[in-house]
Amino acid sequence: MKFVRDTATVFSREFTPMLREPLGLVFDMAQPLLFLFLFGSLLDGTPGLGGATSWQWFVPGILVMMCLFGPMSAGYNLLVELIGGSTERMLVTPLNRTAMLVGRTLKESVILLVQAVLIIAVALPLGFRLHPAGVLAGLALLIVFGVGLGSLSFVLAIKSQPGGTLFYVVTQMLMFPLLLLSGLLLPVDFGPAWLQVLAGLNPVSHIADAQRALFAGRLFDASVLHGALAACAIAAVGLALGNRAMRRGI
Repeated sequence: MKFVRDTATVFSREFTPMLREPLGLVFDMAQPLLFLFLFGSLLDGTPGLGGATSWQWFVPGILVMMCLFGPMSAGYNLLVELIGGSTERMLVTPLNRTAMLVGRTLKESVILLVQAVLIIAVALPLGFRLHPAGVLAGLALLIVFGVGLGSLSFVLAIKSQPGGTLFYVVTQMLMFPLLLLSGLLLPVDFGPAWLQVLAGLNPVSHIADAQRALFAGRLFDASVLHGALAACAIAAVGLALGNRAMRRGI
């Protein structure tokens, strides 16, 4: 019970500022919305979409991209608190350190879920077709992936103190290769062989393929299994390293 209570305390501490300034949630969606309207419209008639419409292919990709831009940068707030010293004040309280990680991760997951629902709602009038079971499964997969990325981001923030330079360098070096080599924005099926090999090695591309299959209603497609395994592996590694870092690293 103490762990649940401590997790709720940390979640409330992290989430309350978002409730007081909900416009920040909208501003964070500016970039995904820009990509949605500009790229989605340009993809009409593009080969390599697997027979799907441009919106049916692109919206799941945008949701995965939001994971890279959101939870992957979640450690920034923790880094600011570490540098400012406010985290040290929390550490002298009887709060469970694992709960400090889980509460923060839950906050990032809720924000990601709200933003994903808003993106889907915006895409519906554009021609995006809704398959309820697939959408629910896709959002669950997205949350698992977001939990893993968020936890890894917290680990990086802890290891980057006191300067914080390591956090910015690593996130920028990883974010864009993961984005561009995953086929989130453009299909890679007709790209050069070396690009397809790199995309095949990128776990994000498997999660994107799984999302597209789920959002198309193909719940038992083989890509769903591959994407689920990739997301669960990232979440397991992230939570294990994050829990260890919270207990030993601060």
